Amino acid sequence: MRRFFEILILFACLSLIFSVPGWSQVFPTKPIRLIINSAPGQIGDVTTRATAKKAEKFVGQPFACENNNVGGGAVAFGIVKQAKPDGYTIMATATGNLIWVPYTRHVDYRLEDYAPIATNMLMTSGVVVRADSPWKTFKELVAYAKENPGKVSYAVTSAGVPMDIAMQYVAKIEGIRWTAVPTPGSDPNIMLLGGHVTAFSGSTSWLPHVKSGAFRLLAMHSATRLKEFPDVPTFKELGYDFVHESWSVFLAPKGTPEAVIKKIDEAIRRALEDREVLDIYAKLGAYPYYRKHEQTAKDLYESREMVEKVMKALGITPQPATK
Repeated sequence: MRRFFEILILFACLSLIFSVPGWSQVFPTKPIRLIINSAPGQIGDVTTRATAKKAEKFVGQPFACENNNVGGGAVAFGIVKQAKPDGYTIMATATGNLIWVPYTRHVDYRLEDYAPIATNMLMTSGVVVRADSPWKTFKELVAYAKENPGKVSYAVTSAGVPMDIAMQYVAKIEGIRWTAVPTPGSDPNIMLLGGHVTAFSGSTSWLPHVKSGAFRLLAMHSATRLKEFPDVPTFKELGYDFVHESWSVFLAPKGTPEAVIKKIDEAIRRALEDREVLDIYAKLGAYPYYRKHEQTAKDLYESREMVEKVMKALGITPQPATK
């Protein structure tokens, strides 16, 4: 009988060792597939790879990075959504693809399909004009558009992106008419430099041109002013209830064990403390912005609430999922 109880105790101990929490302590035992929802060489790609490379040291296995932005990112979201929730297939993406896109086209994914791991970068956006233009403030540009219906045009990377929605939102509130000029596959900064459009509403790819004196920054879409441009107001400060801050986030399939999420999260946190990684971000004009997985989830759902409010004001509803 004593022998029986000894064996029973042994099995109980083994069951504790190989339970989910115990198993996650040895995670990972093989490389982690990291799908980067960005084209090679873009800011999101370079910063993700730099972060992942340093995080390998703390995870104990390499990240096998691959770019996939086919279908505007929909293919990558589908792969991760359908992957086994064990932490071996994850992705990095800009939050705009996750929160805004379902309102503008048919996609077969939603925020609820993923488990946030961490936030690693903040990407801001704003409205710029050429420095030799007559508009010194965003309100002056709006006033001109009111007096000259249809004469103001603005470049955006693609129709329906948040930076386009921002301008649509202003147009509705102010009762003005201006024209979006989507520039897929080309640089919208070139469109503005060449005088083909009046303004550019987009991410900080315009930053070097503002610093060089070629562009004038009129307003920011972010929650707060940029420290580099303390005199430039946000849309919120100008009276428009609109905030857009695109973060770069790491996501896993829904149902991935909490302990696995925490391990990758901690590795990303430690990577973002590394000077070499921070220098790479700085050279690109990117802003390191670490948020742990719980805060990332909170931020994402709160951001979607704001998006729903803006879209409702514009009469835009979420598109049905693709078949």
